[in-house]
Amino acid sequence: MIEWLTMESWSPYIVGAGIGVLIWTTFLLSDRPLGASTAYAKSAGMAESVLSRGKTEQMPYYQKVVPTIDWQWMILIGLVIGGFLSAYLSGTFTILVVPPVFAEAFGTDAIFRSAVALTGGLVLGLGARWAGGCTSGHGISGTLQLSLASWVAAICFFVGGIIVAGLIFGFSFM
Repeated sequence: MIEWLTMESWSPYIVGAGIGVLIWTTFLLSDRPLGASTAYAKSAGMAESVLSRGKTEQMPYYQKVVPTIDWQWMILIGLVIGGFLSAYLSGTFTILVVPPVFAEAFGTDAIFRSAVALTGGLVLGLGARWAGGCTSGHGISGTLQLSLASWVAAICFFVGGIIVAGLIFGFSFM
């Protein structure tokens, strides 16, 4: 087995370079940016099509972003499989309903944790659609294309992350 596949964490410099090569390859082969939030919207469109195909096909958004399984949608599958393989190969795989950090701050109620996770996911999805893309779409692909909106979004991601980390873990790092 290749030793680096079983490491608990990888060098952010190596991973960053790998993501850069992935983005170049994506643009070279598909002439499209890499991102995940549109695939979630496509998933919602596919689910909606099951209930009312005609109504879904008439919606302007789904005329522009057709709800189909394509290479961008397959990224979602790759994220799940890749995350599982990474945790399994590194020996860190575990099933947690309530992570220790959450349990310490808010208690061990699994229903409350699930409600918080669902709410967070919905707000994250809404924000990604509102912003016209997710962190990978703006932060990686958009900044590579020198999009001003993506640079503003990426700066906001970092500022927001620093503030939230400070609120959760205390501002002792400043």
